[in-house]
Amino acid sequence: MGHKRVVATGVFDLLHPGHIHFLRAARELGDELVVIIANDATVRRMKREPVMPATIRAEMVAALKPVDHAVVGREGDMLNIIVEEIRPHIIALGHDQKLFEPKALEAKLAERGHVAKVVRLPKLEHGLAGTHKIVARILRIFGQE
Repeated sequence: MGHKRVVATGVFDLLHPGHIHFLRAARELGDELVVIIANDATVRRMKREPVMPATIRAEMVAALKPVDHAVVGREGDMLNIIVEEIRPHIIALGHDQKLFEPKALEAKLAERGHVAKVVRLPKLEHGLAGTHKIVARILRIFGQE
């Protein structure tokens, strides 16, 4: 069928086993993996203050073996960079990325003239597969000193 470009998005603030699992699974869906890193303002608006700045998060993610390219997302319409610049064949959503459901995102992309398959990837069952779990463990360990 030719070259398949996959897009994955996320914060990737404190890299952990869940991120690696997600990126490996996303890469297996195609021939090229482009990761959009949430910019700092978006992280603040949707979650919390980021621990690492977006440029550093993008540099770390770009260094990971499954990733071909990592870019920092822009402010505004988050679908613009996907539709106008990256033009993926497949969009991989993490198990906890609830902003879009696959069929609804496919429909939004189609409205803009872009056809892409959207896939929700499974969760990694691991004790340290989440940023909150890691932070809680750090606080337990170092809070006792």
